[in-house]
Amino acid sequence: MVAHFGGAAGVIIGGGLLGWVAPLIAMMTRGQQSPTVRAHAVAALNFQITWTIASVLAWVITVITCGILFFVPMLVWLVPLIFGIIGGVKANEGVLYRYPMTYNFVK
Repeated sequence: MVAHFGGAAGVIIGGGLLGWVAPLIAMMTRGQQSPTVRAHAVAALNFQITWTIASVLAWVITVITCGILFFVPMLVWLVPLIFGIIGGVKANEGVLYRYPMTYNFVK
């Protein structure tokens, strides 16, 4: 649950750029002890890394268009927040949540 909810909290605190920190910490600390925790942490980490890259690209698009597309980073910011909460609820139920729209960086 820490990996999923921590990723959502990192999105709020870091403006979409720090969501990957909590899943990485969960994977490094408890991932070696429990395969379940590792599976949840890897899923959350891959999702948060994917959307951190999308967030950076959204800000670049906003800057390139001189602010005309100012709403794009806000939309990109909402996606990891919403899906991180859904993943945390599923983890609380004991179900491994597979995030949509995710590239697998970490195996």
